[in-house]
Amino acid sequence: MMATKKELSSALKEELINTLRTRFEGNMHRHEGYEWDKIQSKLEADSDKLWSLNEMEVTGGEPDIVKLGDNDSEYLFVDCSPESPKGRRSLCYDREALESRKKYPPKSSVIDVANEMGIELLNEEQYYKLQSYGEFDTKTSSWISTPSVIRELGGALFCDRRYNQVFTYHNGADSYYAARGFRGCLKV
Repeated sequence: MMATKKELSSALKEELINTLRTRFEGNMHRHEGYEWDKIQSKLEADSDKLWSLNEMEVTGGEPDIVKLGDNDSEYLFVDCSPESPKGRRSLCYDREALESRKKYPPKSSVIDVANEMGIELLNEEQYYKLQSYGEFDTKTSSWISTPSVIRELGGALFCDRRYNQVFTYHNGADSYYAARGFRGCLKV
């Protein structure tokens, strides 16, 4: 069940923090050197971030802290579900693509959903770095943040992992598929 009004009940906060802690402790290879107590303190001080993390969780993202760069003063929660989150599939890329689709439009767009959730799409570099921590999207694919020069020409980028390799592809931004969603990230 999704939370309402960007506010989580005390019980839901506690349940979410316990879920995140358990996932954190079970996947130390993704965030070597980080301490859960410091992360939990930052989470408890920011109810908006907790709300966004809950949205990531309830849509199937299985968020976890992942080291994707060199900045150790910020923690980055990333969708670490084995496949693209189930609750965020069958979406075209952005509002422009959604509005241009005359026949059989999807229910929304990746950019709109990410904005509503308060998260950002992974970029290509982040997506490839995530793949160094495990095998993700072996049966699905995930839209990624698309450079404006590509988007202005009507395209959008997505990635997946096939044949033990990570690939970046392009598609019309108005396309959508049952097996394509998006992975997001949230800085804490």
